[in-house]
Amino acid sequence: MTALFLVISTPRPERPSEFAARRQSFWPWIGQYQASGACSHIYARVGRGAVAVFNIENHDQLHRILNEWADIIPAEFEVYPLVDVETTRKMLAAQVAAGKGVPSPS
Repeated sequence: MTALFLVISTPRPERPSEFAARRQSFWPWIGQYQASGACSHIYARVGRGAVAVFNIENHDQLHRILNEWADIIPAEFEVYPLVDVETTRKMLAAQVAAGKGVPSPS
């Protein structure tokens, strides 16, 4: 079973030109994770930074990826665990079936 994570990077405040050469290596690096399916989506943020969705096996893999990312572009990361839509629908249906999702009469 895999886990989904939304990762938002905010690079350190150095001048972007100081890291231009290193930033060029980011896209081929993340491309390897896209090819393997570990990174299902990656988008550059307007200005600086990136947003990625990872579909990975465990926290150790996420930790390794973020450390590699920070070696290329030093940044702070916001990490949000995600639940896919089908899992959410099943959970809500189970709650309704159990009577937990029904509003109480006033």
